[in-house]
Amino acid sequence: MVSSGIGETWTRFWFTPADARPLAIVRILTATLGLLLLWSYAGDLQAWFGPGGMIPRDVAAAWRPRFGVSLFDLATTPASLQALFAATVVAFVALLVGVGSRIAAVVSAVLWASLLHRGPMLVGPADDCLAVLLWCLVVGPCGRDLSIDRWLAARAGGAPPAPSAWARVSLGLLQVHASALTVAAVLAQLRGDVWWDGTAAWWLAVRASRVVDLAPLYAYARSEYLMNLVTHAIVAFEILFAVGLWFATTQRTIARIGLVAWPLVGIVAGEPLWGLAMGIFAVPLALDASPLLKEAPSASAG
Repeated sequence: MVSSGIGETWTRFWFTPADARPLAIVRILTATLGLLLLWSYAGDLQAWFGPGGMIPRDVAAAWRPRFGVSLFDLATTPASLQALFAATVVAFVALLVGVGSRIAAVVSAVLWASLLHRGPMLVGPADDCLAVLLWCLVVGPCGRDLSIDRWLAARAGGAPPAPSAWARVSLGLLQVHASALTVAAVLAQLRGDVWWDGTAAWWLAVRASRVVDLAPLYAYARSEYLMNLVTHAIVAFEILFAVGLWFATTQRTIARIGLVAWPLVGIVAGEPLWGLAMGIFAVPLALDASPLLKEAPSASAG
């Protein structure tokens, strides 16, 4: 009986056909985030990766995972590097507007991973989150709604998009990664004493890479309690987010809080695009509850 219940829950979570619209919204937000991150690379592209750049290919290869490869290794001239980077931008634009969405998702994921492997020492948390989001989109029909693909299909007389089991797999992957990435962030934070003694908020405020200078606020308040409150509130939110996504009574509420809280945490931490990326993971759960938390349909009598 127990194993049967677990099997039914597993099947319901991963394979219950789902509406593709939440996945389409994730596609649009992910592509927008990708273009912002590509813009951050664009100005220094040749300085970092061009011939005679600061990161030679052999140095980058030494930093990569064991089986890491990069198509950008093939770009040995300024023109070829610029062309490959332009192709990456085009792939993200195609993903944004939903042209050949499935192919655009695959190409964007491969080229983004290649760019990260070309300069692994430059990779930040937002870069890693974008990679995860892209591969989640590859799995599902991310262009079935809110896309040029859908518009063209409608003009050709195609039927409205039906719920898809592959959309549910993709949304399930987003939920699992939202929780797992948050747990990883909490564990990394709690390895440092500053998150236990409440001073982490101060160090975040005064670090050179901060986005908003909060140090004057703490100084004006002259309150150690305010600093401690901000520090522990960040950790408390992250723990509640990681756990709350898995309970029917809290999932939608905590996901909607995450849409606001994650960007704010990113700003405080000096990583605004990471905060936006984490907020994107929460979007589908803020729109609808996971089927894991819904009652299975009862069998008809007889």
